[in-house]
Amino acid sequence: MPKKRAIKKHSVRANLSVKELTKAGSSLDLEIYANKEKIGTLILGRGSLFWFGKRRHIRKRIPWSRFAEMMDELAYGQ
Repeated sequence: MPKKRAIKKHSVRANLSVKELTKAGSSLDLEIYANKEKIGTLILGRGSLFWFGKRRHIRKRIPWSRFAEMMDELAYGQ
């Protein structure tokens, strides 16, 4: 019996503006897609990350410590 292949739902495109993230102003931009439709952009920088939702022009800044708290809450319920 042939194996069933998983249907690829999500994909990510990356753009690295500077190869060394320790410098101010450098970032890693990730465009996130679900079913070939863009659902948002995540920009990772030295001091924080930013989220642009689908078709949004205003970004949401999230400091790394707040992001860690959010992930702990989501993953562990703490």
